[in-house]
Amino acid sequence: MPVLSISGLKVDIHGNTVLHDIDLTLDPGQILGVVGESGSGKSMTALSVMQLLPHGSEWSGRIEVAGTDLATLDEPALCQMRGRDVGLIFQEPMTALNPVRTIGDQVAETVRIHTGASRREAFAIAREMLNRVGLGEDRFPLDRFPHDLSGGQRQRVVIAQAIALRPKLLIADEPTTALDVTTQAQILDLLKQLVREENMGLMLITHDLAVVAGLADKIAIMKDGEIVEAGPTREIFTAMRHPYTRALFSASAHVPERGRKTEPGDIPVLSVENVVRDYQQPRRNLFVKPPPFRAVDHVSFEISHGENVGLVGESGCGKSTLARSILALDGLQGGDIRLNGHVFTSAGEGPHPELRARMQVVFQDPYGSFNPRHRVRRLVTEPFHLVRDPPRGTELERRIDRALTEVGLSSSDADKYIHEFSGGQRQRIAIARALIIEPALIVLDEAVSALDVSIRAQILDLLAGLSDRLDLSYLFISHDLSVVRAITDRVLVMKDGKIVEQGETESVFRNPQHPYTQRLVAATPSLEAALAAPAN
Repeated sequence: MPVLSISGLKVDIHGNTVLHDIDLTLDPGQILGVVGESGSGKSMTALSVMQLLPHGSEWSGRIEVAGTDLATLDEPALCQMRGRDVGLIFQEPMTALNPVRTIGDQVAETVRIHTGASRREAFAIAREMLNRVGLGEDRFPLDRFPHDLSGGQRQRVVIAQAIALRPKLLIADEPTTALDVTTQAQILDLLKQLVREENMGLMLITHDLAVVAGLADKIAIMKDGEIVEAGPTREIFTAMRHPYTRALFSASAHVPERGRKTEPGDIPVLSVENVVRDYQQPRRNLFVKPPPFRAVDHVSFEISHGENVGLVGESGCGKSTLARSILALDGLQGGDIRLNGHVFTSAGEGPHPELRARMQVVFQDPYGSFNPRHRVRRLVTEPFHLVRDPPRGTELERRIDRALTEVGLSSSDADKYIHEFSGGQRQRIAIARALIIEPALIVLDEAVSALDVSIRAQILDLLAGLSDRLDLSYLFISHDLSVVRAITDRVLVMKDGKIVEQGETESVFRNPQHPYTQRLVAATPSLEAALAAPAN
């Protein structure tokens, strides 16, 4: 009997149809990958199975979980089904977990709600489940809080919650998007192991074709609320009968064209020299002051004019701390940072005010980095507060128009609010905000990691074109090694606060020398490698 059977599913929200005639089946011990871009209906399909559709929704068709027709269940019965028969793993574990409750409490809560078990029994099951997902009792006691754990460890807690009652169906909604490649590989291996050992069905929702190619038994590709192609994974990616499937495949392997090869100049645009950044650790003993934690340990590198440099490494390796130091958001305990040969910031000194405008940043979440109450016109001109004599009047309008046009938007977009744009358009606006002040260097912190593959390809093309035309330099920080390989000229590999390997991007990826780099490259999902591997 299938653990999930969907036939003729249709969902309307306030009269607008968002899902059309969805048909899916999933057997025990199988992994079904549901692939598509944002807005394709992936998550809405999962919410239909959980019966957690938004207000104003109406659905028709048939959904069965382990042979039970959901249309026959009232709300109390559905509440019993959620968590007991169907487990859900969310994309962002920190928002899925309660920050003021221990991990033991949160896993045990699922058990107590659905079984009526005593506190002692529930905590015993919570301990077993946390052990099951690799959070052993010696290092991860039940009284730990979510903020004590890394991103991958928090995701394991969420998985422990979802499997606490050994559900028949597990739904994972983009469970690895925010994780570095080695942690992602561990989580995917864990999910595959759980499916095999518990004989549950896994519905994996993702936009990453490389992930599903190496994990899923069969896939369903969604576009505009419909399934445009479905079947065994290898068969779908080999035939690619639908144009949308071919477009996704092409976008996932897209490499932007670079117009020229950068040659090092006399004066680099950015020079990082023996930078040290320490953090004072919390005092655990009244009489003993703990030594500082060294997050960045004597790091040195240069970026030439027009050069794109990638910075990669696992969570906690020091990438973000180094980026904050370069941007002068964190003070230095050693070394200095130079822009175009001039000292921008150094140990014990603040940033040089006149040089700050020469460096801009593009963040991972464009919506979170904008004030939603302001129009685009005001948002993109924010960097002008860094200059002594900002443009006004006609010159200001010209600069706004040029910045928006450079990123593929129109002048009329300046009068819109940020919520009126798609995710890819918002990231274009974030790039326009960085460009408007004509910087020499842009720091891109996970700037495309949350975007769909086709939107990501567009943004990478945009960045490559801007670098060529405007002689822009990028420091591209990412945990997605495939993106770094596509966009950068050189790559720096960071571990425990140090640069352990650096060189031309293709050389480092083809022939990594350091064991840590070899591990990162080996853990990176590859669509081509997955399809070339022998069938199971």
